[in-house]
Amino acid sequence: MSEESRLRWQCRRGMRELDELLVRYLESRYPVADDEEKEAFRAVLELPDPELNGYLLQRQSPTSESAAGVIKLILNLPRT
Repeated sequence: MSEESRLRWQCRRGMRELDELLVRYLESRYPVADDEEKEAFRAVLELPDPELNGYLLQRQSPTSESAAGVIKLILNLPRT
C-alpha cells in the first residue's frame, strides 16, 4: 500500500465533515508540505477520534505546537 493510500485510509474517521477536511488537506496541501509539516499531519492522524474531532470542531486546542499548526491549516483550507 502506498503512503498516499495509507494516509487516505487514515483520513476516514466516520464523520463526513471531518473526513472531507482531512482528505482536502491530503489532496491540496500535503503534496507541497515540507517534511516537518508532513510529519505533523501523520501524527495528527494517529490521534484518537474523540481528540481529533475536538480539535477539528474547535472544541479543544491541541497542546502540541506542530499539531496546532496542522489543525489550523486544515481548518483554513478553502472549500471546494
